[in-house]
Amino acid sequence: MIPFVRTLEVKYGRADAVSPLIRRVIAANPGPFTFTGTGTYIVGRTEPGARVAVIDPGPPDQAHLAALLSAVEEQTVSHVLVTHTHRDHSPLARPFATAVGAPVLAARPPARTVHASGMLDEDDDDTFAPDVILTGGEVVHGDRWTLEAMATPGHASNHVAFVLREENALFSGDHVMGWSTTVVAPPDGDMTAYMASLDAVIRRRFATIWPTHGAPITEPAPFLAAYREHRLEREAQIVAQLAGGPSRIMDMIPTLYAGVDPRLWPAAGLSVWAHLIALERTGRVRARPRPAIDAVWSLA
Repeated sequence: MIPFVRTLEVKYGRADAVSPLIRRVIAANPGPFTFTGTGTYIVGRTEPGARVAVIDPGPPDQAHLAALLSAVEEQTVSHVLVTHTHRDHSPLARPFATAVGAPVLAARPPARTVHASGMLDEDDDDTFAPDVILTGGEVVHGDRWTLEAMATPGHASNHVAFVLREENALFSGDHVMGWSTTVVAPPDGDMTAYMASLDAVIRRRFATIWPTHGAPITEPAPFLAAYREHRLEREAQIVAQLAGGPSRIMDMIPTLYAGVDPRLWPAAGLSVWAHLIALERTGRVRARPRPAIDAVWSLA
């Protein structure tokens, strides 16, 4: 079992100090995919004039913008960092960056993708354009803080996490979340890339993981091991379902996700699709007529 943390005290618009170098402001956009809302992180010291970085400004919400500007009014924002271009993470980046006079740093936005109709309530922010393109490995500095960009594709092709070296902490965006597993939604999401990124995070042995949604993960090693094992178990369950005969994805979902809120079944179908695409690449399953969301899948 993954040791999820599903409790988090939330006061929207308040900047909470959660570590010596980190404050968090949560946007009022709770939902089945965002949990209590988007957590925007402010990295740096609180002294007047100190240089700080802001990670994932969040959705286009004027109240959240006002709260962020209030939180940093005595500091200088040197960098605005975005983990990926889903609409609960990136739309506020440009308005916030313009207001504080800072550049926006992120991976290159993906080509416009459209998820299967009605299956996911998060989508790409197709207006997003960073000032600086990240590919992974870049380092930025502030007043006694250092942030390293870590490429973590999978949930999104342009997903980047950020390492706070001084606290051996990772701002994981949606790559790892403390309250739930992450949706990997083709065509932009990719399960093969996701598992490789997860292994890369495991190898770094972080002390704390700060997801954009939900509480921190304070014991990452057992959590990540369970997170990884869950994906492998899901893959095995899909193969077992197909051992009973060819099937379509949405016909498998009620069995595979029997204990999950049915509102999340369409998104779960996308993750199953991602698993099947990965299995098809290795020759373990095949799709008729092609590896699409509505295909008939069978063991190879």
